[in-house]
Amino acid sequence: MTKYDVIVVGGGTAGCAAAYTAGMLGLKTLIIEKNIHLGGTITSGLVVPAMKSSENQINTDFYHDLINELRVIGGQVTYQNNPGWFNPELTKIALDSLMAKANVDVYFDTHITSIELDNSSIKTITISKEILSVYNDKLQQKKKKLSVPIETRYVVDSTGNCEIGKFCNCKFLEKKSENQPVSLRFMMSGINLQIFSDWLLKYDTDRNVTTAENIDGQIHLSTAYTWDMDRKWALRPLFEDAEKRGILKPHDSNYFQVFTVAGMPDTIAFNCPRIIDYNDTLAVKDASKALILARKTILRLSEFCRQYFPGFENAYISNIADMLGVRTSRRIKGKYIYTIDDIISGKKFKNPVVIANYPIDVHSKKKNASTLKMVQDYEIPIECMMSADIVNLFVAGRCISADFMAQGALRVQTSCFSMGEGIAKYIASIISD
Repeated sequence: MTKYDVIVVGGGTAGCAAAYTAGMLGLKTLIIEKNIHLGGTITSGLVVPAMKSSENQINTDFYHDLINELRVIGGQVTYQNNPGWFNPELTKIALDSLMAKANVDVYFDTHITSIELDNSSIKTITISKEILSVYNDKLQQKKKKLSVPIETRYVVDSTGNCEIGKFCNCKFLEKKSENQPVSLRFMMSGINLQIFSDWLLKYDTDRNVTTAENIDGQIHLSTAYTWDMDRKWALRPLFEDAEKRGILKPHDSNYFQVFTVAGMPDTIAFNCPRIIDYNDTLAVKDASKALILARKTILRLSEFCRQYFPGFENAYISNIADMLGVRTSRRIKGKYIYTIDDIISGKKFKNPVVIANYPIDVHSKKKNASTLKMVQDYEIPIECMMSADIVNLFVAGRCISADFMAQGALRVQTSCFSMGEGIAKYIASIISD
């Protein structure tokens, strides 16, 4: 039976950081991913750029290595002092390369079928799949059914929905009344970014909302609009006119945000549409309806852009995310439950894994009800990434042990990178002892 020091389930931002770090520290590591590439929200979800956080971040080695790997292949740019502007497609390649450098075994297109427990500890994980690619040549099999238990000392659940915790019947913190709207990101290409950015900078003079600059011959920009009345949005008249003309439906314009993409000189990534209905993402029926509604909305938004934005005359939808942008779902009960008071007070901990200052960012389906509260640096301890029920199970990403409001600040990619890396370092320290 194959035995690993660490099995990481879920190859998204937190999972990749955990696996890479564990491998670089000499631990025998396997990462199991249900899709055919790594990257999670960055690649499948098209969530770019990674939002900037505190200058005092810790556990950032993986993040910096990813930045450097992408820079070499033209998939990264630093904009507005944020190095996290990535190319989703090239990120798939960069992550493959990093896992190979760290000697991490990777199973793609793989699903967990069962877990064997022994005295509140995970002993084996059983998978069933047709392997498309693994980095361990001795294990490589193609088009052959594999259903074998794999022994491990530690497991990192970075599935987002805490699927391993569910397998193990762990206790969870989520409540039915606590959810946030989901999004389905997309991209449009064929845009003349010079024309669009020139128009945009003149149309919106609020540099807290709209920015644009030329970096090494490529235009980069960002702008936004929401239906909330907390500020005077420059784009509001355009959205209101489009609603009157029937180009957009009222809910289409509840949230709108765009970013350029590294290495894609005619492309813009959309952080929308935000779907205000069907937000029980753990229910297949709800998630399916959200996807269908989102794709219909994307079609309307693309037509809106072509009609109202100079430079979009020949633009077209070039990519729609393969996964919903889920902001909250299951949250495990850990050895410590992190709270909104911990963030606001800046509470210090003995074993911090994350230092961040990303704001408390909780989206609402109601107008004028979302929360965006700026905060000072806060620490996240390793204990809220440790299951209270299973002794060798760690969780990383949006499913960590935190209350609903606190999780709204902790779920961003840069913090997830630090979570994964910090967990791997903690496991390595236990093993070395």
